[in-house]
Amino acid sequence: MKLPFIVAQRFVASEDLAGALPVVKDLNAKGLLVTLDLLGEYVSDRSVAEASREAYLDLVRTIAAEREVSGLRSTISIKLSMMGQKIDEAFCLANLRQLLEAAQENDIFVRLDMEGTDITASTLSMFEQVYPDFPDHVGVVLQAYLHRTKADVERMCELNARVRICKGAYKEPSELAYQDMGEIRERYLEYMEMLIRDARYPGIATHDDNLINATKQFVTDNDIATDRFEFQMLFGLRPETQEAIAHEGYNMRVYVPYGTQWLPYFTRRLRERKENVWFILHTMFKR
Repeated sequence: MKLPFIVAQRFVASEDLAGALPVVKDLNAKGLLVTLDLLGEYVSDRSVAEASREAYLDLVRTIAAEREVSGLRSTISIKLSMMGQKIDEAFCLANLRQLLEAAQENDIFVRLDMEGTDITASTLSMFEQVYPDFPDHVGVVLQAYLHRTKADVERMCELNARVRICKGAYKEPSELAYQDMGEIRERYLEYMEMLIRDARYPGIATHDDNLINATKQFVTDNDIATDRFEFQMLFGLRPETQEAIAHEGYNMRVYVPYGTQWLPYFTRRLRERKENVWFILHTMFKR
């Protein structure tokens, strides 16, 4: 396992939180915002889900403590499937509320990540159940390639919720998701404009220069302040571009994954969509 992780270190900060914190501090020093992402998903054992909840609670408290000592700045991203979503939604919701109470107490923002379409509706339902109680400390992710996403974007704009919009990386059937990349880009741009115009501080998550440049042009043409939204990219992918975007005056957030579950995470991403293999190879050599 040691040799493969050396390869994965370009994209995974560490196998534990202690090793990830220096990475966060380094990114902060470069003017970059950070979100820490503990790897893992689709837990089927209740005790493992409870352990995941405790790991998230420890993450929140550690970030808050480090903020006081060193000025560290980071939010967190979580997967509800790690806290029992596929076991029992009521159990998962209780775990989520406990986490959000700690996040609110420590002023740490929590992003609910989006996974496969088998739990899309469940994730959005749980988000709407907790959002009224934690409007400043919880947000959600939407995937542009899903047919349902326009209605979801409209709903999030009504709620004035914080949304991270991404293309979507899971392999989904044509009846649920657009398959053509040109069409996915069109949908992404439509939703980007809706969210920047009508929602609260959206995250524009992409490594695609076409989408980045179109976003910059949209806010320029409409005289929208750069602090109304943020760009987001993944750790290890186009780091020089991340710094360049921040230096241009835009908020730039880097998602930093860590944890022992890095191997299943990456192999699953590569297996789900052959495009991901090319994407990783391509971006490794793109600045």
